[in-house]
Formats: sequence, structure tokens, C-alpha cells
Amino acid sequence: MAKKIKKAEEKDLLDVIIEGMQELKAKNIVVMDLREIPSSVADYFVIATGNSSTQVEGICNSVDKFTEELLMENPRRIEGKRNAKWILMDYFNIIVHIFDEETRAFYAIEQLWGDAKIKEIQD
Repeated sequence: MAKKIKKAEEKDLLDVIIEGMQELKAKNIVVMDLREIPSSVADYFVIATGNSSTQVEGICNSVDKFTEELLMENPRRIEGKRNAKWILMDYFNIIVHIFDEETRAFYAIEQLWGDAKIKEIQD
């Protein structure tokens, strides 16, 4: 059975995910609060951009390392590492999306979930 993250722990996990992204200089980090959207698949999306597939994969590895070392949390699943254009990390209530610039612009997740509350994180 999947482990559900308690609401009090979500903030800590969000902070650690962002810290892991910032460690590898991720750009345009955005937190989307989806809790008030009835059809949402998670409580939060965290979205970031890397300059290359190498950086996209590095950001993923950094997030994985930070969450494991600081919170003993592991994603349930990681998808997209093979081509590293869009990596998705599933932390149950928090879904992490790490894109290269072209792929992020093409899929425009922020516009797809336009009803979400969006918080931009300073680089």
C-alpha cells in the first residue's frame, strides 16, 4: 500500500524538493497548489527547468538525494530518466516535473492546470 504523506510533512517535503533543485541551479521553479481542484492527481506539482538533458537528470538525482538524506523519503516512481527531456518524480501527494526548456514550453503544464495557485520560487 502506498504511503500517504501527512499534511504537516508536505511543507517539509516541498522545501527539501526545492532545495534539491536549487542545488543544481534549476531555473523557473514553480509550485502549483492543486488542493482545491477536484480532479487533480496530487496536492502539489513542483516544476523546474534544466538547460540540458544532463542538467535535467542531475536535478532529478539531487532531489532524490536530498529527500532521501534529509527526510528518508523516496519517490514511488521516477519516469523519463532515459531521455531526460521530462522527468517525473512521484512523491504521492507531490509530483515533481523537471523539463528541458523546449519540452516545458511544448507541454505548458502551468496553463493546463490554470486554476491552481502558483508560487514562483526565486532562482
